[in-house]
Amino acid sequence: MIKTRLDQLLIGTPKPFRKDGETSAIVKTPVEDARMLGFDGLSGNQVADQVHHGGRDKAVHLYPADHYAFWQDRYPDLELLEHPGAFGENFSCTGMSEDRLCLGDIFRLGEALIQCSHARQPCWKLNHHFGKADVLKTIVKTGKSGCYFRVLETGKVRAGDHFIQQARPLPEWPLDRLFGLIIGGGHKGRNAELEMLAKNPLLAESWRLRAGQLAAA
Repeated sequence: MIKTRLDQLLIGTPKPFRKDGETSAIVKTPVEDARMLGFDGLSGNQVADQVHHGGRDKAVHLYPADHYAFWQDRYPDLELLEHPGAFGENFSCTGMSEDRLCLGDIFRLGEALIQCSHARQPCWKLNHHFGKADVLKTIVKTGKSGCYFRVLETGKVRAGDHFIQQARPLPEWPLDRLFGLIIGGGHKGRNAELEMLAKNPLLAESWRLRAGQLAAA
């Protein structure tokens, strides 16, 4: 069972991202005060692209602090990797890597109750944010994706609170296995698993749809 400390709580608001006027809230700033965690996310936090980000299955994003050493070695010139928030995460902590977290894991965090809904599918914005052409490709290859949580019970959370695991309904589905199957290209010949995931309500709706599409391909 996992029990670890929320080291930093981070929020962001949309800011100019490209010269064409597109905005993004990928830049996150740590906050010390308690924030209300509602069904759609943290108070004060916003998303720019509401089609691909935010929503009940993506209420909050966690990126493991454990992975930062890997990225710092890969891109030693990037100052943004010196602090949490480089991947647009709301939660920064250790001990919550993709090989340890499972789909459907439920945690008490402060006053809130949250559930792991899926791993993160990387997008081109990470390449642009880092100024590197291979960030997305590297995440797909390594599975260092981070994850999303849905909120089961709302409540205040703050840095220093502990993730206290309450349940693990799907121990056979660690996030690294799930990511490899749905995003990493490991789906061939695994139709039975894909069809099961497509019907599993614990998996985020967008990934259930993708699982069904892969099974039918």
